[in-house]
Amino acid sequence: MAVAAGVSLAATPVMAQSLNSKDRARIARADPRDRDDVRYCLMQGKKGRDKGTVIGAAGGAGVGLLAGGGVGDALLGAGAGAVAGRLIGKGQGTDSACDEVLARNR
Repeated sequence: MAVAAGVSLAATPVMAQSLNSKDRARIARADPRDRDDVRYCLMQGKKGRDKGTVIGAAGGAGVGLLAGGGVGDALLGAGAGAVAGRLIGKGQGTDSACDEVLARNR
């Protein structure tokens, strides 16, 4: 039981550190009733971007290799896929409710 409490206390600051200073300032400026929702939506957007980056990089590298290219072509494809995946993931990471909360609390 004490281990679980120690882990939860240790995990809390780590999760808070995953947002940058700009996002933390946005949460602080938000209406007090919306702060938890703003934090949640910012975290979801970040997860979507990160997931899109990984999927895009893997897909781009795979296409580069399947196209018969060498290592350089695979790396170029991975880079392009990572950028595209990040942009797509950024838009897909949140739903319309999060979009509303974030628009209301700029």
